[in-house]
Amino acid sequence: MIKPIMKDAMFLRLKSEPAGRADLQIAYDLEDTLHAHRDECVGMAANMIGSRKRMIIVSLGLMDLVMLNPEITAKSGPYETEEGCLSLPGTRKTMRYEKITVRFQDTEMKWQTREFSGMPAEIIQHECDHLEGVLI
Repeated sequence: MIKPIMKDAMFLRLKSEPAGRADLQIAYDLEDTLHAHRDECVGMAANMIGSRKRMIIVSLGLMDLVMLNPEITAKSGPYETEEGCLSLPGTRKTMRYEKITVRFQDTEMKWQTREFSGMPAEIIQHECDHLEGVLI
């Protein structure tokens, strides 16, 4: 189901809680909502659709990847960039890393560890900030 985009900064500043099997409907809602905003958005965190669960979705070009309980375990190649967010007006400068390693659960609740670089890495970092209540 396509959900409205949360724009309440007070809500977005709250830390997210672990996601579990009972929260998988949120993953489907993230997919539907990202598809509805494809022209202006490349990733979302669950709090952007009103859920405080540790779940994100990232566009990887031809496919989207849902991550439950993502944790960035390694990062290298810092750089400064400017990002916008569907939940907040304007853009803001921030520090990101060119390469990251992420440990997460997939929608079958299996743990995976994957490396990302470039734009997918930047998107994941942005969405993981959302899970911590950091607004960029």
